[in-house]
Amino acid sequence: MKLGLYNAILHDRPLSDAIAVIAGLGLTGIELNTGGFLAPVHVPDIDDILVSDTARDDFLGVFEGTGVSIAGLNCNGNPLHPNPEIGVRHAADVHRSIRLAQRLGQHRVVTMSGLPAGEPGGVRPNWIVNAWNSAALDVLDHQWGVATEFWRETDRLARDYDVKVALELHPQNLVFNCASVHELLERTGATHLGVELDASHLFWQQMDPVEVVRHLGGLVLHAAAKDVRVNPESVALNGVLDNSFRRLSPQEPRINLGADEWANEWPKNSAWDFVALGKGHDTAYWTEFLRALREVDPDMMVNIEHEDVELGRIEGIAAAAEVLRAADAALTGMAPPARR
Repeated sequence: MKLGLYNAILHDRPLSDAIAVIAGLGLTGIELNTGGFLAPVHVPDIDDILVSDTARDDFLGVFEGTGVSIAGLNCNGNPLHPNPEIGVRHAADVHRSIRLAQRLGQHRVVTMSGLPAGEPGGVRPNWIVNAWNSAALDVLDHQWGVATEFWRETDRLARDYDVKVALELHPQNLVFNCASVHELLERTGATHLGVELDASHLFWQQMDPVEVVRHLGGLVLHAAAKDVRVNPESVALNGVLDNSFRRLSPQEPRINLGADEWANEWPKNSAWDFVALGKGHDTAYWTEFLRALREVDPDMMVNIEHEDVELGRIEGIAAAAEVLRAADAALTGMAPPARR
């Protein structure tokens, strides 16, 4: 298996410095952000790389001799967003990333399935959490129609470029669990769509990532190593679907998600939190997670994603890397590689 890091947490420094951090933690892969919600900070010359062999070779030369290589591309966003300033741009980023992957010798692009409006002419995405009434199913019928057309076209493009697109099972997307994976594939007949197995979002939904891997089998194309800690006291009062987020003002540091959409502040006393590996589930669990992934693909790329606000950037990555390397060592029966 190839253990690495999704690079967004290191967008505060040049690519060469990010590579050095990753190598120093005993990891060998970097998953590069190439658009979507975030700007492609470490791949600023995508358009040049797509047409110039010199630009491509210069970019690939940055990795030579570092012990770190590219481990997939990532353009998480909402390619089905009804606002064209967001949806059209994110969709273009997905298609551009597929073409870029082929130029860089990569075969995996990670993104999200997206979420349309609930009806024709709608201006905001609408996530149906519990379709107990017929109107909710009407919304889903419309959304699946939008998604089917886009992902059928995208699957054809991916097939042409020998790339597989791995969809993160992320809430507030049409595809977020096993049932919706199967529905998308049945509707599209896709051959080059699958799943990025990010355990974190499955944990708080009370899904079992190991069982999901074994159920989906070869549809699992890529993996993210990110943990979740469920806080029982808050869950007892509010459940896991807690909407106590705070809108950040323009005067506060905040992340733009496209057009007029921004990330909100996480709830106080939250029902659950993203944490570094080991703070929600121990090394033994992550060993079984890697075991399940290896059963699907011994060369699976597994990349840490750091969103633990209790830890600093390097501190959090290091904590996660220690657990991930220990889990891999337990699985293979070998001592974990020493940090540089």
